Amino acid sequence: MVEILLDATVRAGTPILFATLGAIINERAGIINLGIEGLMLIGALAGFAGTFVSGSLLIGVLAAFAAAFIAGSIHALITVQLRGNQIVSGLALTMLGIGITALFGKTMVGRTIEGFERIAIPLLSELPVVGRAFFNQDLLIYFSFLLVFKVWFFFYRTRWGLAVRTLGENPAAADTCGVPVNLYKFLAVTVGSGFVGIGGAYLSLATTPMWIENMSAGRGWIAVALVIFAGWSSPRALFGAYLFGGITAMQLRFQAMGTTVSAHILQMLPYVFTIVVLVISTLRLQKGASQQPESLGLPYDREDRK
Repeated sequence: MVEILLDATVRAGTPILFATLGAIINERAGIINLGIEGLMLIGALAGFAGTFVSGSLLIGVLAAFAAAFIAGSIHALITVQLRGNQIVSGLALTMLGIGITALFGKTMVGRTIEGFERIAIPLLSELPVVGRAFFNQDLLIYFSFLLVFKVWFFFYRTRWGLAVRTLGENPAAADTCGVPVNLYKFLAVTVGSGFVGIGGAYLSLATTPMWIENMSAGRGWIAVALVIFAGWSSPRALFGAYLFGGITAMQLRFQAMGTTVSAHILQMLPYVFTIVVLVISTLRLQKGASQQPESLGLPYDREDRK
């Protein structure tokens, strides 16, 4: 029972983890991106379409990354180059993602593909309790483990990562040190968006190997909340994503057991918990316990430096 629940937790939390990591990359550079939901949908459709046409899951994942990268570049152009309102641009990106995938996804409805299969790691997959959940999974889950470490390593062990973090804290200081502010911000937004797209692709290539309209089902908004809950830290994002994945897995398990609790109430649980997390995180923020980048959401203009 515990092994099955833990396995379902990892699989349910993986798309949220990819989306949260992508959002962290965006916000570490000082750019708020509320278009995560739209980017996940774009990645889900592009990933499914790419795999369906080519017959290759790898091409599907690359297509998801590329499509979300391109969509994220729209947000980057508006917020970085044109210094537009980041909240409005992000919301517009979400609406764009919902609309464009509903339009172009019509021809994909009802079609299926062979999704990612589990690959057991010898010996480790035989460990009690954690073996199946962490060492008998598909390649995208293994990649998500690696990505958590890579994002942490990039931000805290490389000078490029330090430069990006400086953009989120004090872009004027980074500019003074010769960092190409707009270029680094643009790349952070687009690359982060690409990883969000992979999170969407996980839904259509692994969770449910088919295209379903609006299949992200609010996971993008959960990822936005998780960034704050995780304190803009990738290891904490891993914990937070699996926490939400566990809640999702539990409500599905309760439905399968035929509980007398309404299915609608059970489906509400992850989103109710999201509200609770936001309240707790906001209280922490007010007490100065948050690691929010100082210049998050503030457009940078060299001419405005004092």
